[in-house]
Amino acid sequence: MPNTSITRTQGSPTNAKKWTISYWAKYTGLTTGQWYPTFATDYDNGDSYFGVGSLGAGRNEIGFIEYHTSATNYGQGGTLAALRDGHGWYHIVFAYDSTQGTAANRGKTYLNGVQATNQYNTDIPSNHDSKFNTSGSVIRIGGRSAGSGQYMSGILSHFHFIDGTAYDATSFGEFNSTTGEWQIKTDPSVTYGNNGFFILKDGAGLTDQSPNTNNFSSSTGTLTPTVDNPSNSFATWNSLQATTSASYTFEAGNTRIAVNDVDMSCCATLAAKTGKYYMEMRWGQQGGQDRWGIQPPNASVNAHPRTNGVGWNQATNEFYMLGNAVSGSWGGSIGTNDTVQLAMDLDNGALYLGVNGTWRNSGNPASGSSRTGGVDFSGTSLFGGFLTWAVGKGNNGTSGWNANFGNGYIEQTAVSSAGTNASGNGIFEYDVPTGYTALSTKGINS
Repeated sequence: MPNTSITRTQGSPTNAKKWTISYWAKYTGLTTGQWYPTFATDYDNGDSYFGVGSLGAGRNEIGFIEYHTSATNYGQGGTLAALRDGHGWYHIVFAYDSTQGTAANRGKTYLNGVQATNQYNTDIPSNHDSKFNTSGSVIRIGGRSAGSGQYMSGILSHFHFIDGTAYDATSFGEFNSTTGEWQIKTDPSVTYGNNGFFILKDGAGLTDQSPNTNNFSSSTGTLTPTVDNPSNSFATWNSLQATTSASYTFEAGNTRIAVNDVDMSCCATLAAKTGKYYMEMRWGQQGGQDRWGIQPPNASVNAHPRTNGVGWNQATNEFYMLGNAVSGSWGGSIGTNDTVQLAMDLDNGALYLGVNGTWRNSGNPASGSSRTGGVDFSGTSLFGGFLTWAVGKGNNGTSGWNANFGNGYIEQTAVSSAGTNASGNGIFEYDVPTGYTALSTKGINS
């Protein structure tokens, strides 16, 4: 949701002294010293907000701040472990209850089912009516006030607001008895109250899914739907895997990466050692000596797929494997508007290249052990180890790669007509080869 926000105006509350928010988020680009508001209100000559941020070295916090005047600002929140995983979904709950006798209990924050330790607390007053649940307040999701320039960076799903009750995290999620992982309750049993709502349930719809009709409207930016969700997390470019010397830009939920550096690589956030996986990409900026393909996720970030694994080489329009050219009819140059197709067969050790619906080198990704038209890496050290999608470059100049890992979008542009996909996992422009699927948690565990 970069530079994107949605709004609605609150009506008369059931109880302005009690409310709960619960949402799932896949944050991208969290950096030290930055604050990323997720839920805010424009009211009473100033805005108040709830958000996630890193306010200092080693501090990652989730918290609520309500502004009134310079002398009467209230806040409550918790300090947690580093919130830097651009791949994982986080479940966040904040329960506001100013009727509590103990000040520390008037605001409770939960991350993935665990209550955060109160690190900062400016004492929400007893029996205080919150501006977040006041008639006439404009609720904004995705950022602060329209003129603040501060927005959330990432993806949101299953956003609940409860008017009149302070729930804990177990109302919206639960620990899996087998894996121990915190998982979503898709239809929690809660009482929403007059101002309550439930949006972003199964896409980018702004229609309230609670018994109310508290619908939202777009305010700024463009709200883009995604099939990436708390139950099936898709690969993205890994913002944590980057050289310190380069200037990186991660956008569109970390599906777009742009970089200016020499001898670098960046991998996707998921890897596998068995299975067959498919992705599409547009090489939006060609900076010179660009490479992309597959490599081990722990490969050096100061090299690139041409030497780390199997990589397309811009200068010669051919593949290299572990530094050596691979013979084949790989076709001519690839343009910035072309759709690149990559099919990775980890069971047989082959990588296939397609462009705009045609497999080059007469490739047949469904050929199995014959590896027809693919780059055969079955006899190398790459085979049998973890591999993932990767991009890289060997020359200065800005390069950019816009990936469709299965969400059905290149940046904010939807595929024009989705191809067939027998696995039912992911949406792509062209037909997904038989036996292949998107690189996602569902795809890996299927």
